[in-house]
Amino acid sequence: MPPADTGASTYRRVDASAPPVSSSPERMAPGRPGYIRMRLALFTAGLATFALLYSTQALLPAISDDLHVQADQASWSVSAATLALALAVVPLSALSERFGRRTMMTVSLTIAVAVALVVPYAPDLGWLIALRAVQGAAIAGIPASAMAYLSEEVEPRALVGAIGLFVAGNSVGGMSGRLITGWVADGYGWRMGLAAVGAMALVCAIAFRLLIPKARHFSPAAVSPRALARTVTRHLSDPLLCRLYAIGALFMTVFGGVYTVIGYRLVEEPFGLSQSMIGSIFLIYLVGTVSSAATGKLVGRLGRRGALYIAVSTTTAGLLLTLGDSLALVLLGLVLITAGFFAGHAAASSAVSRTAKTGRAQAAALYQTAYYTGSSAGGTLGAMAFHSGGWTGTVALGLLAVAGATAITLYGTRRARVERRLSPAPAHA
Repeated sequence: MPPADTGASTYRRVDASAPPVSSSPERMAPGRPGYIRMRLALFTAGLATFALLYSTQALLPAISDDLHVQADQASWSVSAATLALALAVVPLSALSERFGRRTMMTVSLTIAVAVALVVPYAPDLGWLIALRAVQGAAIAGIPASAMAYLSEEVEPRALVGAIGLFVAGNSVGGMSGRLITGWVADGYGWRMGLAAVGAMALVCAIAFRLLIPKARHFSPAAVSPRALARTVTRHLSDPLLCRLYAIGALFMTVFGGVYTVIGYRLVEEPFGLSQSMIGSIFLIYLVGTVSSAATGKLVGRLGRRGALYIAVSTTTAGLLLTLGDSLALVLLGLVLITAGFFAGHAAASSAVSRTAKTGRAQAAALYQTAYYTGSSAGGTLGAMAFHSGGWTGTVALGLLAVAGATAITLYGTRRARVERRLSPAPAHA
């Protein structure tokens, strides 16, 4: 089986001395050498990625108090990292075509961890934001490179499971990073909380490098800005891909807004939770691990759009429940928001890989750009809405984003029905 296209087809060098495709080694699959190591390595990379990327999110109330800044100002310690990631992911995905997915992930993780060990010493908010931006740009080399690595090295029949474990690593990382920072910060301050996450990420980086198998199906390609621009333009002119990018961004706007602001709400009355209790709230991320893993079966049974309708309905119900003043209702609402978000994200991101026939690395990178732009927008706008309208303002922003995702899915449903009527061949949704 020939290696999967990864986005360099328009400018990949042809090596006349290379062996024929039929003689290439088998791709990884359950029961084959390297498969378990690969899954564990990508899990640790996903864990470190989200733990580092959102390491300040649970600490925002403590950062605000210590540095004497408001919620919308402190939120930039999260938004700067996600925005930098969004801007850097496409260029770094192109560099991975030249230097290799494994190398790009290793270098990116190393730089991100190195910055994580410096972040606790930031003297003020400006330095904290600047260091977090550098960290976000470094992390950008991991997501798209990981997806391209998997598409090249893993059998198609095992690809969904491998991607699902990487996404599960994201959710576990997001949860554990917030838990660790919250618990440590309660006794030793927010700076020690960030240092603890940096230490955990260092262990993950070492494990990743020791576990990740060498790429056997990657061929280096010259980095051509012109070819990259053509590939990106082609993807952005594909209506289905653009809809998927928009859905990913809107789901992340909800998620970023809610989890950036929830600590400020829970530290206030009638809740009055401590920093460690607020950190414990992020145990709810385990729901995302389950829902992202189950989305494959959901898509198989209901189709992509069916899964998206369930995701937006679940997220909407969760947002409305969090308006109550009962802690139990708020927690239930967060459970539903988390389940809906990860289901929507898994459905949309996996559809990008299936939809893009060429330039898959760049298609995945553009999804990551939209996704993390949504995270940055959600964190900043959610904090601004909270500052001006309280939690109700943050929920209103989330409902608006969910309405946008619903409208896009409805439009795709109508388009698919029209195409099925006009053509006997199956149409993309």
